[in-house]
Amino acid sequence: MTDKITPETTAAVDAAITSRRSIRAFRSTPVPRDTIEAILTVAARAPSGTNTQPWKVTVLTGDALQSLSRRIRAAFDDPVQRASHTEEYAYYPDQWHSPYIDRRRKVGWDLYSLLGIGKTDKQRMHEQHARNYAFFDAPVGLIFTIDRVLRQGSWLDYGMFLQNVMVAARARGLDTCPQAAFTPFHRLIAEHLSLPESQMVVCGMSLGEADATAVENTLVTEREPVSGFARFVEAAPSTQS
Repeated sequence: MTDKITPETTAAVDAAITSRRSIRAFRSTPVPRDTIEAILTVAARAPSGTNTQPWKVTVLTGDALQSLSRRIRAAFDDPVQRASHTEEYAYYPDQWHSPYIDRRRKVGWDLYSLLGIGKTDKQRMHEQHARNYAFFDAPVGLIFTIDRVLRQGSWLDYGMFLQNVMVAARARGLDTCPQAAFTPFHRLIAEHLSLPESQMVVCGMSLGEADATAVENTLVTEREPVSGFARFVEAAPSTQS
């Protein structure tokens, strides 16, 4: 028997989902460990094929977070080092086409416009991208890993877990930013955090209280209406003899 869902709980869940945004500036206010553990406990209720639960999380705070940030930033700022770091898995397509490239460009330029970064200002673009490696000044950084033996289905499961982390954070008045920007530096991260060779870096995530005064946090990305991505089939398809 499932728990009864009321209009109030529906509204609360909807609010936690729809208020989730990628926050790019955080306050330094610490997040208590028991709050982090509560978020991860809730998130671990994500479904997974035959209950495999493929997620592993390294939680970084304080000096541990800062030391990793400094090391990645140093590699990112050095053109030679940066060129030697590449993604271990393909997050984006090799060739872009509409509508995906249009959406990608729009969110990038919308963010840069808010920050007053021009299309030719490569140095400021570099600095803004580098903010990823400071976890956007969040007090908590999360590094997510998965066992290399697991396949595509487990990665789908992992996405549901990541969404649960972000929604559970919103339910507690906290914000997040999921970050694929960490994936090129997987070798550095693995070495720095003494990750076992069996583990692959999936992504990073910033967690904390959003800085309400930061202009970049006013960015609200657009979403396609249901009519743009869903089709409803109500009649049985005709068959040909």
